Formats: sequence, structure tokens, C-alpha cells
Amino acid sequence: MQESTVIIVGAGPSGLAISACLTQNSISHIILEKENCCASLWRKNAYDRLNLHLASEFCSLPLMPHPPSGPTYLSKDQFLQYIDKYVEHFNIKPRYCHAVVSAEHDEVSNKWRVEAKNMREDTLEVYASNYLVIATGENSEGYIPNVPGLGTFEGEVVHSKYYKSGSKYESKNVLVVGCGNSGMEIAYDLYNWGAIPFIVIRNPFHVFTKELIRKGIQMVNYMPINVVDIVITFLAKLKYGDLSKYGIYRPKEGPLHLKNITGKSAVIDVGTIGKIKEGAIKVVPSNITKIEKKKVVFGNNMEKEFDVIVFATGYKSIANEWLKDYKYALNDKGMPKNAFPKHWKGDHGLYCAGLARRGLFGVKVDAELIAEDINQSLNLHNK
Repeated sequence: MQESTVIIVGAGPSGLAISACLTQNSISHIILEKENCCASLWRKNAYDRLNLHLASEFCSLPLMPHPPSGPTYLSKDQFLQYIDKYVEHFNIKPRYCHAVVSAEHDEVSNKWRVEAKNMREDTLEVYASNYLVIATGENSEGYIPNVPGLGTFEGEVVHSKYYKSGSKYESKNVLVVGCGNSGMEIAYDLYNWGAIPFIVIRNPFHVFTKELIRKGIQMVNYMPINVVDIVITFLAKLKYGDLSKYGIYRPKEGPLHLKNITGKSAVIDVGTIGKIKEGAIKVVPSNITKIEKKKVVFGNNMEKEFDVIVFATGYKSIANEWLKDYKYALNDKGMPKNAFPKHWKGDHGLYCAGLARRGLFGVKVDAELIAEDINQSLNLHNK
């Protein structure tokens, strides 16, 4: 059995950020990562045209801000370069190809017992630690809803996690299900590659330019959120006009307020709205009721044949599958059981990072809080 003060499960931005903070405090730790690289979601499962939607000032990890002279909005590749530099600078050495299969709290020793499969050597390794950090992220497994007849669909079905670009879909009818940032951007990408995109939009959402969102986040430092929401929503209405005639409705609550209480982000427009207005991207204002071979039937009785369905329907946490004592920090859906801002701390030395639906800025805050809490706990114990 290998012992360490802290075990971190996951080498995405959350795991790396916590590692850097623990290193600053000279706290021994091990990162277990099932993939063969760090930040695998960004490296392997992000579509080609992805750029960070928030300005770089809100997208740094602890102890290493982006230089002011750098680009305001980073591309996927620029962000990965930053991650690689971060790993090198803090000498972070995750144990790659180590898939955690179980973790449980031992009441007798008051330690966490973690079993991980070393996939390179096909062996089972056992670890023990005083503290366990869940840093596997909320985007660990793509969620596809159970649509009647989906199994009979004769075209291609892909989750947004595995979508790279629309290059192979030229002239094909493609249905995008989901109107969050991924769905809207994928619809735009499909149009640019010569596909014929349709997008299912059933729920209201806010739409902004990335500059408007940047201004909003900056303004929150100087005025109440509800005032900021009124200002930026008014500016968005001036920019986009009335979108209801295109099947897009704004929620009654303000965007930043909604983000705070639900974790749901506004849509950052990359050009999709213009194409919807032109009719180049068609909106389907109804849910799917059934699928028959290539035909998709919608709740408004519309029927159409599609070659491809892209599900941009979000992700689910799978921490509950390996974390036997998840009740100390998570609910039955694998998300924090404690409400924000206490979401990151559980009981018996169990923590969760990057599960508050607050992007990279939330990752940074979680990492700093968790490392400081562990540091204080150790100092108390040593006294």
C-alpha cells in the first residue's frame, strides 16, 4: 500500500491547480489519472474551433496568471500550451493510465483507501491518504437522453464530446439537439463546412457577445448583480433585437443571477444568431417525440429525415461509480451535496473541485480553498 497525505483523482485543470497549491505548502500528494495525458477533455474531446468564451483574466489557474500582453481570448491550443507550461513550472507528475476503481473511508484508521488499476501493467494498486479530492470534473461522461427509436436511427449519432468538426458533413442534414454554448457553436461550425444544420431550441436562454459578458463580470465588482443583469440584458437587446420570431426567448431572470443559482451559462454568440436570422441555420422549436430509421418526428408534428444527430445535451459526473462513500460530499447525481459556496468541502477529509459549474474561474477558487483547508487541518493536527 502506498501512503500519501492527499490523493487527487483527475489531472484536468482542477487536479493540476490543487497540486500546484499543495506543492506551495509542501504537502505530499499523488494525482491518479485514467487517461494518458493531463487535461484530456481539452486535448482529446474538444471540437477544433473551440476558443475560451471568457477573457483570459478569468481563465487562469492559481499562482500563474496569464500575461496582460497575451491574447484576450485563448484558443484551445493556446490554453493547452498554458496547461503544459503550468505542469512543467510546478513539476506536477500525475500517474497516468491509473483508473480509480474504488475509494472508501476506513473508520478505524480514519484514512481513505483507494484502489486504482494501472492500465499499463494491468495491475491493481492500493493507496491510503488522509484527504481525498474528487477532481474528475462535471464533464466526465457525455449524456444522451433516452429518445424513443434512437436505437433504430440509420444515420450517425454523435455526442458533442466526440464532435471535432463539420468537415465530413458537407451537404448533409444535421440535427443538433441542445442549445447551450456547444450546441450553438457546433451548429455554426456545421454551416461553415457546408452542412445543412437544424437546431432544437426548447428552453429560454440569454445570448451575449463575449465582450458584453466580459464587461458584466468586470462590473460585478462595482455594482449589484441585479443592476449588472439589467444593463447587459438591455445592451444585448439593442445588439440582437427581438429573437422570439426565430424561436429564441430570454428567461425572466437575469443571466448572472441564473448562473449563480443554477450554474447555467448564457450563450456566447460566435455568429450563430446571424445565421439563424438568415435562415441558414433552422430552429426546431419542439422536442423529439420519436425516431424511425432516418426520420425524426417532433412534438409540433414536424417530420424530417436527417443524416446525422449531434447531441449537445451536456455531461454527467461519474464519481459515484467509484467513490463508495460519496455521501460525504456528493448527492446521488455525483454533484456537490452542499450548496454554493460551501460546495467544495465534504466530511472526513473529502473534497470536490470543479463541480460548481463556474468554469475555470471556479476551478481556481476551489483549488485555493481546498489547499488552504488541508493546510490548516494539518497545522492543527501537528500542534
